[in-house]
Amino acid sequence: MKLTDYRLLGRSGLRISPLSLGTMTFGSDWGWGADSGEARRIFDLYVDQGGNFIDTSVNYTNGAAERFIGEFVGGKRERLVLATKFTMAREPGNPNSGGNHRLNMARSVEQSLKQLATDRVDLLYLHGWDMTTGPDEVMRALDDLVRSGKILYVGICNTAAWRIAEMQTLADLRGWSPFIALQIEYSLVERTVEHELMPMAAAMGLGVLPWSPLGGGVLAGKYTKADVEDSRDAAVSPSRKGVIASSGHLNERSIEIAREVRAVAEEVGSTPAQIALAWTLANPAVASPIIGARTLAQAEENLGALDVALSPDQLDRLNLASEPAAIFPARFVNRPMVQQLFFGGATVARRA
Repeated sequence: MKLTDYRLLGRSGLRISPLSLGTMTFGSDWGWGADSGEARRIFDLYVDQGGNFIDTSVNYTNGAAERFIGEFVGGKRERLVLATKFTMAREPGNPNSGGNHRLNMARSVEQSLKQLATDRVDLLYLHGWDMTTGPDEVMRALDDLVRSGKILYVGICNTAAWRIAEMQTLADLRGWSPFIALQIEYSLVERTVEHELMPMAAAMGLGVLPWSPLGGGVLAGKYTKADVEDSRDAAVSPSRKGVIASSGHLNERSIEIAREVRAVAEEVGSTPAQIALAWTLANPAVASPIIGARTLAQAEENLGALDVALSPDQLDRLNLASEPAAIFPARFVNRPMVQQLFFGGATVARRA
């Protein structure tokens, strides 16, 4: 696989690379990112190999990420798909500088256009459900931005499956712009999204873009059991380890999964990070995992995952080591007794 083996994003005709370049690591404002020079080298490596999908947010590193991208793009703008996000507050103490409402949405897009030095955003994500704004306000406001030409496509992140399904149905019924992309955390240490979010995305035409496919570095082998922390005590932190601790992934189960990843990497002659990415790429529901590197060496390593081919046995081992526990109602309806009651013991073809 190569970065130029482009894929369609969701129900749209938009062509994107099989790996997306994440830029939350562009800028050192948060204490652990890449400076402008290193970020430029990472950007050039990705684009020079044919990568075309850049992921950012209006608030990443206090706006530095978007400003860097605006500087780096230059004459390559029409070759690139720029995706950014709104929701997160941009001004402490100002309640309307964050959220999903029309006012913040419009202001965030204007700020992104300035920071990115562009006339449009190719894909705008709602960054997370704010529990306050109505679905009709969100979808109508997004559609207005599409009709204005300031954004071209819309996506959503970090929101419950039932809420996304409600909003997608609302857009379809009213002829508004639908979501074409779903950005969610997905990796060998975070597979609970397989229960509801990923099947919903497949049924409703959203391409899945996993963030943190390396589990924040846990799957890359950066941590051991000695690093296990109680995530309940983790808060906003200037250290990368502190950020990962806040995610809840610095636990013994994740370390055990990482051990199996390392074993497969040794068999393949690859690195654990490449194995973790290759596992994500092997899922047909995934459109383009988002890689986030702080150094050029990390970016080169991540792009090397495109050369990794996992055998069915290796995929089975990784799946078994990381399999999430079943939840209701699937836990109930998939039991043999219930299946017998459903079908009377007959063999019946199932829908996907």
